[in-house]
Amino acid sequence: MIKKIFLAIGIIISIYLIIPSPILPPPDLPESPKSDEPGDTWQITNVSAYYTDKSRQTVINFYTQYFSKSPFLNIPLPTYRLNHPPEYAKQVFIDTKQSYYLEEIVHPLKESLFVNGFEWENDVFTPPQSRAQNALKFQDRIWKSKISLRWFYSPLLLNLIIFWASWVILWLIGKFFYQEAINLLNILRKRR
Repeated sequence: MIKKIFLAIGIIISIYLIIPSPILPPPDLPESPKSDEPGDTWQITNVSAYYTDKSRQTVINFYTQYFSKSPFLNIPLPTYRLNHPPEYAKQVFIDTKQSYYLEEIVHPLKESLFVNGFEWENDVFTPPQSRAQNALKFQDRIWKSKISLRWFYSPLLLNLIIFWASWVILWLIGKFFYQEAINLLNILRKRR
């Protein structure tokens, strides 16, 4: 019975892995011009950036909503948001990346989308009197923030191989611990 339940859960997770994910790259941020500056285009793989006046919550909600449903029958996908320290943006993007916030939208065992936002008026690394020097000028206009996206995904076959290898190992470990627990109970009963 436990084998059947374990196998059924494995098949359900495999179906989740097979369901198509949202198409990457993600759509452009509405009403926000796309950056064509160095480091925001082809220089770093799977990156795009936008200048915008939208708030952090609006940007994150837009990409979370897009990333949380499969294009196949609009099936909802398990989606998690992770809030990283802004300093981590230098590891995800480039070591000169300015950041006010960095969030990651994740499909477990599949892909993730990093959303980095730099709001020059709220830059905690610059004293308030000096923040104006970081104003975001693009297309003859000053913008409130710059949003940078970077996405990571892995091939379906690789996801399935890693999942089933882990699932089988988990089964073997569970079986081993079960046997050891039975042996321990038998030893304790004999001592009484």
